[in-house]
Amino acid sequence: MFRTLYSKLSSAKIRQEAATTHTRTESEQLLLQLCSIPVNQVLQALDSRTEGLQEQEVSRLAAKFGKNEIAHAKKLPFLQDILHRLSSPLVIQLLLIALVSGIIGEFRSTAIVGMMVVLSVGISYVLDRRSGRAVEALGKRVQSRAIVIRNGEELEIPLANLVPGDIVKLQAGSIIPADLRLIAAKDFFVSQASLTGETMPVEKNAQPCQNDNVAILDLKNACFQGSSVSSGSARAIVVNTGSSTFFGSIAERLNSQREETSFDKGIRSFTWLMIRFMLVMVSAVFLIVGISKGNWLESLFFSLSVAVGLTPEMLPMIVTVNLAKGALTMAGKKVIVKHLSSIQNFGAIDILCTDKTGTLTQDRVLLELAVDVMGEESDNVLRYAYLNSFFQTGLRNLLDRAVLEHQEFAVNGNCKLIDELPFDFQRRRMSVVVAYEEDHVLICKGAVEEIYTCCDRYQIDDEIYPLVGMIKDDLFEEVADLNSNGYRVLAIAYNEFPKNKNRFSAEDEQDLILLGYIAFLDPPKDSTHQALVCLKEAGVSVKILTGDNALVTRKICKDVGLTVNKVATGDELARMNSREFDQTVNEAEILAKLSPMQKEQVVQSLRKQGHVIGYMGDGINDAPALRAADVGISVDSAVDVAKESADIVLLEKSLMVLDDGIMEGRRVFANIIKYIRMGASSNFGNMFSVVGASYLLPFLPMQPIQILLNNLLYDFSQTGIPADRVDDEQIAKPRKWDISNIKWFMTVVGPISSIFDYATFALMWFVFNCQTFLNPTTSETGKNYAVQLFQTGWFVESLLTQTLIVHIIRTAKVPFLQSRASLPMLLTTCAVIAVAIWLPYSPFAAMFGMVPLPASYFVWIAAFLISYGIIGHFVKTWFFKRFGGN
Repeated sequence: MFRTLYSKLSSAKIRQEAATTHTRTESEQLLLQLCSIPVNQVLQALDSRTEGLQEQEVSRLAAKFGKNEIAHAKKLPFLQDILHRLSSPLVIQLLLIALVSGIIGEFRSTAIVGMMVVLSVGISYVLDRRSGRAVEALGKRVQSRAIVIRNGEELEIPLANLVPGDIVKLQAGSIIPADLRLIAAKDFFVSQASLTGETMPVEKNAQPCQNDNVAILDLKNACFQGSSVSSGSARAIVVNTGSSTFFGSIAERLNSQREETSFDKGIRSFTWLMIRFMLVMVSAVFLIVGISKGNWLESLFFSLSVAVGLTPEMLPMIVTVNLAKGALTMAGKKVIVKHLSSIQNFGAIDILCTDKTGTLTQDRVLLELAVDVMGEESDNVLRYAYLNSFFQTGLRNLLDRAVLEHQEFAVNGNCKLIDELPFDFQRRRMSVVVAYEEDHVLICKGAVEEIYTCCDRYQIDDEIYPLVGMIKDDLFEEVADLNSNGYRVLAIAYNEFPKNKNRFSAEDEQDLILLGYIAFLDPPKDSTHQALVCLKEAGVSVKILTGDNALVTRKICKDVGLTVNKVATGDELARMNSREFDQTVNEAEILAKLSPMQKEQVVQSLRKQGHVIGYMGDGINDAPALRAADVGISVDSAVDVAKESADIVLLEKSLMVLDDGIMEGRRVFANIIKYIRMGASSNFGNMFSVVGASYLLPFLPMQPIQILLNNLLYDFSQTGIPADRVDDEQIAKPRKWDISNIKWFMTVVGPISSIFDYATFALMWFVFNCQTFLNPTTSETGKNYAVQLFQTGWFVESLLTQTLIVHIIRTAKVPFLQSRASLPMLLTTCAVIAVAIWLPYSPFAAMFGMVPLPASYFVWIAAFLISYGIIGHFVKTWFFKRFGGN
């Protein structure tokens, strides 16, 4: 939801106007007033208190203000939904044809065209609603939640249940759930990129501020829905919820806008290709029939029937059914699709960028070592590390939990927290200050390189020595040795301060004493090697984008069998020009020590070079890259901002699950392309047949009602496509939209059907004596029979060959022998073949202008079908070898 709105606000001009010249609403005026007064007055003004609201107050406020939900795509009522589906260019075209048919009295044709519209729109509606309900039910598992204080207790509730006056607790990784006034904050930084486009986090505090001529987003003591916490911790009171928030008000104005995806662009391009083709074809047929036959009304109706035959009216239904089926199938494989159209991009991924933690590894960190600077085991190092992890109030990660498993260092009542300097991505360290023995001790834990910059001394046993450059290099060898063996290493440092110092800041993280290191191991997953092999076989290369160091990452990659030829670090990338940057990120398998913005830049660079990028991440620092990727992939255990940024959510953080999802995405796209190729080639072949027959024959080659019936039955044969099998070769590599390939396929394969149409014309004219139509001695009854026999013969042959080509085109292999269609596909095509053969002998034959065909006709048609299948297969095989795209 936030990602969609972010894309709508991508224009810098819109963002600037929204933030500055935007007319202030009553809700914004209220927030401005509350930001200018002290916290106690804020609580009083909102009838709240630090221990939170009572349940009866929550119920009253919920009834008054409603759910805390911003405007989003609402479900249309039945009639509006149907009208929206009827507004498709393809459907409008069919409705116009039905209307004209009714006006000129061809009510049977109107009924058949109407059935086509009902079939396409009705099935699309039913399946879209059904899949929507299923995906919505699955999506509830990934709804974001907030920590709220009510009646003095901390509760975790859905964001939608917040009400004005609620007290919320915020920490690194939280999404700001509403428009808030801060009442307490500690080293609190918020990313407002979704609102302002500014990439750098903004520092916030709880102090009253003057708001004269200040843009609302610049308020230092207010946080806005849609932004996220980068670092620090805070408490805040909810002021505005839902559409009353700043973000919600913009969402309401832009709710009707929707950014077109690559999948939508591909469908639109094909739709207009066929409409343009149809217009040219219909105009040509209208003129040829009108001039050659002299009956312009008959010419008009025949042209309209041809237009129906050339319209891919089943495209909306086929697309909807395929995407819905794909989403539900992927859900069964632990993949939740938040945006249906992202399935095609999912299958088109050729580079997967991912972090290593929890993906390549078990995400089960073990604390293996606690050593001093000389590599000797040290209880003192572990004790200080335990105090740091125990007293921190921010988001505890896996490393903290591994440290806290050592209960032998449990804190007693004589040790208490004095102050805290939370972790942030700029400092890459965090500190706590505790009352320990006779002093206030600042204990700092973080990345080794960052801790080294803060230390001027080091400790061995009880002795403290100055830390000079040469000694730093020697000490770092111990760290390098641990890193090279796959350990994740953090440094522990400390300093002591007098007891009268109670407030601390980042400036106090200087002149520290380096105490030692704690080393963690995240073992590789057993399934990772096999998953990487599967992805490689599927044509997906894997790049590791991590904030971790290169040595650890290289070791893990080696253990899981990921070939590493080149490694680049964030510092190296920062010194490169644009050309060098693009070349390096394209060649390197490991990109280490990256900042969140560098991850985003890497993804953008790879996309610029023509790759389709999937980015898999679950942390705060992954959100920019998730937004930048073609497909953002997160997991249900991810932080809020990552889940909100993703297109696809995995219920299990595993490359194996991801591989299954990619394969399903390719199956969905392969079946959609089957229909498009069938429709395009069939229509192009029909062009030559209809134009030629209209010019050569003294009568219409097929009655308009027969063309409509033929098209309706052919459409029915296509309804089995979504359930069809897909050859392994069709999903062996990434699939992308390629309209030029479809055009070439239409041009090469389409005319083959015309060869057998003209052969049928000759068969009916010369062998079955339809040429008697030209004999002056032939009676009117005889002439009508000759015409009906000819038209019936072409109707049956056209329908049988079109149905047969479905099985030829659906696979690059030999149909029926090497590749068989699914049972639903076989049943629909067999049903259509049976109806085509039965109709001339049925009670409905006269209604559709048909007469029984001689038995010998079917011997000829059998020979045509066998020849058509053989020629079609060899031409198709040549095409796939020459142009690709199987």
